[in-house]
Amino acid sequence: MVLAMPWLGHARTVENGRDYLMVGAATDEPTPHRTCTPQMLAGNRQQVTVHAPPEGWSGEPQALDVFNVFAGEVQLRYGDREICGNMHDARTRDSRFRAGIGMVAVPPAGSHEPFLVSWQTPLKARWVPTLQLGAPSPVQQNDTARLLVRAACIAVAIALALSALMAYLTTRDRSFLLYIGATLVLVLWQAILGGLSGYPEPWLPVGEHGACWLLALTAATQALVLPALWRLNGGDRLLPRSRVVQQLVLCGLMGMAALVPWLDRDGLVVVGQVLQGSFVAGCALSLAVGIWARLRGDAWALAGLAALTPMLVLVAADLARAHWLYEYRVEALQLAITWLLMMAAYALNLSMGRLRQQRDEMRQLAETDMLTGLPNRRAGLQHLAQQLEQVQRDGGPLVIGFLDIDLFKDINDRHGHAVGDQVLVAVAQALRAAVRNQDEVVRMGGEEFLLLLPGMPRDIATGRLEQLRQRITVVCRDLQVPGLEVTASIGLAQWRPGEDDQAALLRRADHAMYVAKRSGRNRVFDGETVDPLLPA
Repeated sequence: MVLAMPWLGHARTVENGRDYLMVGAATDEPTPHRTCTPQMLAGNRQQVTVHAPPEGWSGEPQALDVFNVFAGEVQLRYGDREICGNMHDARTRDSRFRAGIGMVAVPPAGSHEPFLVSWQTPLKARWVPTLQLGAPSPVQQNDTARLLVRAACIAVAIALALSALMAYLTTRDRSFLLYIGATLVLVLWQAILGGLSGYPEPWLPVGEHGACWLLALTAATQALVLPALWRLNGGDRLLPRSRVVQQLVLCGLMGMAALVPWLDRDGLVVVGQVLQGSFVAGCALSLAVGIWARLRGDAWALAGLAALTPMLVLVAADLARAHWLYEYRVEALQLAITWLLMMAAYALNLSMGRLRQQRDEMRQLAETDMLTGLPNRRAGLQHLAQQLEQVQRDGGPLVIGFLDIDLFKDINDRHGHAVGDQVLVAVAQALRAAVRNQDEVVRMGGEEFLLLLPGMPRDIATGRLEQLRQRITVVCRDLQVPGLEVTASIGLAQWRPGEDDQAALLRRADHAMYVAKRSGRNRVFDGETVDPLLPA
């Protein structure tokens, strides 16, 4: 609020006549470039020479950015300058490059001295680094855009997890907890994949073991993603017995993830190949079952096919050796996983909405009289209790009317139960048309109805009930059943503050209704004029 008031903010920021705020201080800390050591450059490595143009360098600054390196040190050298940077420790990299490891140099005009770049040999043949050379500004802008995409995907995943947590706290459905756990695993996987585990400082102990972390989390991710794709595409609904296979796949992949830290490089290469094959096979099976489910009219499979589409695009691009996938592999994978999480959240919420709808329908059936459509006795007593709480809190009158159709047994005996049901429906419709809220008319059972008239003074309520009594006779004549004459007796009672509870109020209304019957039927009797202790 203070920042929104410019006069207060101005007073706080102006110091000694200066209209700005100075933070930080001068430093003697050197640029965090590391020189390479033999230990950093040990092991299987690949090297490339970035040559100058045929006419030599132009003399302008040249930026070289190396990204899509998932493990180990990257060495960049130009002339007598040499640095080593690690994707999982941003402190080792030039701060001008946030998603990759870069260097800016100014080769002399006409010089042909090349840049030398080396990196740890990737575990998978096509998971190759990408090198971008150009003017510093566009190269750095491209690098920053990559960082924003990577960070945005993680932010969306965290937001989805928080939303699922709120849903769990509301519904207590453990499906949301499973979703949260899976999302957090995918967040860690994305952080390792995109190097954000080391930005701005390492917050995961990856160190020199980036390949192990990436493969272990990839296995764990597949253990969650492949069953999710299968279920989203209708596999559980079409093949219920496939759940056993899903559990075996999940256990196998989780076991592989646990085994990764104990493997040498050759073992890691095998694990990478197995994971690639299992991912392609899982996507193909999910696609087949999704198409099958859709052909059978399963509307839920649409969400599964939508979630699967980016995965299929990535598989096809990888098989076709598409250059855009080599260049934007990390961003493409993160966007595909983020889309999957969104579709899974959509399907989960859709499922919960369907369960809520079914629950509401069941509750409606449990609280509704099937013949008349009115609230039944259970629901009516709950509504009466709510009305009593409201008038106790806010004040005002509350009148109830207890209505009984006269000689209803004779109607059933003379005209049949079908006509009796028509009479009950006609009476219910007449009562419902006379009140503001359908909950204010209740079928208590048999031929008895309860009317709630909150906020209505007793004399006005008496007149309203008298009109209803006459209306009942009219609407039942409209049934055009020969010899059918329907009347009703109504007992009226008003809540007495400090004296009545729900049972006492109902007892007085019921007693007044029996007095009306004893007095000749077809009338409204005010229970305030009779002692409820007298025998009916």
